Amino acid sequence: MIFLFTNGDLIMKVSTVEQMREMDSIAIEKYGIEHQLLMENAGQAVYEVIKKELGTLGKRFVVVAGTGNNGGDALVVGRMLRSSGSEVKVFVVGNPLKFSVFALKNYQIAQKIGIIEKVIENKEDIETLSSSLFWCDAIVDGLFGTGLSGNITGIFRDVIEEVNKTKKPVFSIDIPSGIGGNDGAVHGSAIKACCTVTFGLPKIGNLLYPGYYYGGKLFVSHISFPPELYNTDSIKIELNEPPELPNRLPWGHKGTFGKLLVVAGAKNYYGAPYFSSLSFLKAGGGYSRLAAPKSIIPYIASKASEVVYLPMEENENGALSRSNKKMLLELIDQLEIDFIIVGPGISTDSEAQSLIRDLIAETNIPAIVDGDGLTALSADTSVLKSRKNPTILTPHSGEMARLMKIKTAEVESKRVEIAKTAAEEFNAYVVLKGAHSIIAYPDGREFINMSGNSGMATAGSGDVLTGTVAAMMGLGLEPGESLRTGVFIHGLAGDIAASEKGEDGITADDILQHLPNAVKVYRENREEVLQKYMPEVV
Repeated sequence: MIFLFTNGDLIMKVSTVEQMREMDSIAIEKYGIEHQLLMENAGQAVYEVIKKELGTLGKRFVVVAGTGNNGGDALVVGRMLRSSGSEVKVFVVGNPLKFSVFALKNYQIAQKIGIIEKVIENKEDIETLSSSLFWCDAIVDGLFGTGLSGNITGIFRDVIEEVNKTKKPVFSIDIPSGIGGNDGAVHGSAIKACCTVTFGLPKIGNLLYPGYYYGGKLFVSHISFPPELYNTDSIKIELNEPPELPNRLPWGHKGTFGKLLVVAGAKNYYGAPYFSSLSFLKAGGGYSRLAAPKSIIPYIASKASEVVYLPMEENENGALSRSNKKMLLELIDQLEIDFIIVGPGISTDSEAQSLIRDLIAETNIPAIVDGDGLTALSADTSVLKSRKNPTILTPHSGEMARLMKIKTAEVESKRVEIAKTAAEEFNAYVVLKGAHSIIAYPDGREFINMSGNSGMATAGSGDVLTGTVAAMMGLGLEPGESLRTGVFIHGLAGDIAASEKGEDGITADDILQHLPNAVKVYRENREEVLQKYMPEVV
């Protein structure tokens, strides 16, 4: 892996489709890097990956090329494969007259060297393709690039389905055909690749699910772009590569590593307060206090004796009484609490929800709002405006939908955009949880986190995350850095658990118990750990 360096930090930017088009234009117009050269460089990069991952000498390849520039890249790949001793059959899907002048030149070369097998324009032509797909060792996908518009239908869908039926290795150019470059969604049908080589920078669709799954192993080639094109402040999205953890002071005491107050829990909700308060300690935090309804504390204390408990008054529903507000505000000052977690498992009881809104508005320390606390907040987000200290919000898609007053489906289809809007609107640090969580800063920057696995989609996992993020603040990181680092380490702990147990059946407690090891591994081998989750640069 080759990283870019800015102010000593590891950075890999992520672009939208539109930003990449602009980079192409600047490369051509400002730097004189001809389109033909960019196409040649792209084809060369794909060829090098094929040679590295599969080998080329004596191998048989089918190249499926559309009539856009992605197809032109594929024709370059086909030519290079043939030159290296491979047998190559190129199928052009669509009318070759639609090729750009640059792609057309590569089509004419491919004709002259005899690798064009057939032009596919109707269903009758599919039979020839099918027999060749059976014949070949691997397939090069250059049907569509990131410029996809609308769902794939007709002959293009038929070709994709034929390719997928073979279950042979597929090398996709820029992004698997059928995957949206800006959303990672499957638009009708999509190629399932073993490897994808993307150009300039990874696109959002290369990294978000399901696009990340369809792409297989991801490679990035800068195709000779000057670094100032892709390493610019105007590109606000990055892969999440958190900072180093501060060293623990050898003479430190429990107060040195942060004093946390968790306000959580209700009748029948024991897990959320347990996980959020104990995970703080497991991830390196110093002093954890849990304010919870007094009736549930004995049950939680029997599992987590390391936490200090503050029994709170409860109402007839077993939820936190609003009468606790004065005491909690006084305790925050008296105990010199550094930061607070509010909301996990407080239930939707109206009195408890009102208490949480008051605490968010009136506490003058950094606050992490999670779970039912986000539901409380969604009833009146204006309380965030009175806050003078940082706020961290940790919603999943449903909670984000309630906060933003939109449908969950809209959140799922616009994860990057919605996270950014929420962070700016609420002046908060936001993590939109899910497979490859999105972290957004109030200043518009965003980070895509790559650690974690499907086994972490389990009750209590988010509560473990809140304590982990708080622990990063206890270790000395700023709130935004704490969120990025906490999200990554939480995912890393889940990955370590999965490596031992498999993804099926992982519980929040498994993630919790693996936090110390995750922090240790991150401290000792940060660059190696980060590299495992990053695309390979070729």
